[in-house]
Amino acid sequence: MTQSLEEAMRAFRPTLPLGVAFSGGADSTALLVLCARQWPGQVVALHINHGLQAAAADFEAHCQQVCKSLGVPLRVRRANAVHAAGQSPEDAARIARYQGLAELAQGEGGAPAVSSIAVAQHADDQVETMLLALSRGAGLAGLSAMPALWTRNDKAFFRPLLQVSAARIREWLAQEQIAFVTDPTNADERFTRNRIRARLMPALQAAFPQALDTWSRSAAHAAQAQSLLDEVAREDLRLLLRERDQLPLLKGLQNLSAPRQANVLRHWLKSAYGAIPSAAQLQELQSQIAACTTRGHRIHIKIADGFVERRGAALTWYNPQVLPHSN
Repeated sequence: MTQSLEEAMRAFRPTLPLGVAFSGGADSTALLVLCARQWPGQVVALHINHGLQAAAADFEAHCQQVCKSLGVPLRVRRANAVHAAGQSPEDAARIARYQGLAELAQGEGGAPAVSSIAVAQHADDQVETMLLALSRGAGLAGLSAMPALWTRNDKAFFRPLLQVSAARIREWLAQEQIAFVTDPTNADERFTRNRIRARLMPALQAAFPQALDTWSRSAAHAAQAQSLLDEVAREDLRLLLRERDQLPLLKGLQNLSAPRQANVLRHWLKSAYGAIPSAAQLQELQSQIAACTTRGHRIHIKIADGFVERRGAALTWYNPQVLPHSN
């Protein structure tokens, strides 16, 4: 069930002092005001200026004005969100935003570090994320959508409003007569998420009025199942690793069922190297592992921005731009 803002805030128990990611938009404004009221003197606003549009300076000025009225310190970081080849603008902005938030949270110039960070994604965002994952053919990890709590750069991040609808947030802001800014890029339907928000979400909620509740519940079920798969993968990997170099042994991998083998390979690549294989890459790697029945059989497969290779009785991964070739 979706919650009221009051219910969500009662359940929110961060470690103080708290940093709040503050863009000046409706959702982050509501979260900042509520946190400032609940923990006076223990809240810091964190604003990332991506500099990607002409209004960026106006947004920053608005944030300064709001924070001054609330008596909340504001920290600002100008981030470089230019996307690399093969990277979407949204992904580049997201990576730059979270990196900037983590840096602001550390404190500079004698400013104290914050213990945790809150971001204002809500129930509509959660469903949009799940639909976006479905459109990309994602597995359980993608269908789990956004976690309510996670760690990045040694900082705890919270999403306390994940069970609150966007409509309730805006109703509360109107009742409280609190102003906020609107980012014009949110209406740009060149971006997939914006198309989902503008076209699919209204139709979905018209056909299924409880969609926010039921789809959010499905995301929670997927997250629980993914957690179990991660637990199995950690145990399988522990048994597979060769002690002297901590590389997974081919023989052990070959003894696993195909689904279990895929699960542990994904976990190994992501946890050890931050490499996430595509479905086609993982399928090819498993085919090569199955075919590897002689000592001379070579494995050299592109995975993410590097390669998986056979090293004796085990597998390794390397990025040629960072590490030399293993041969």
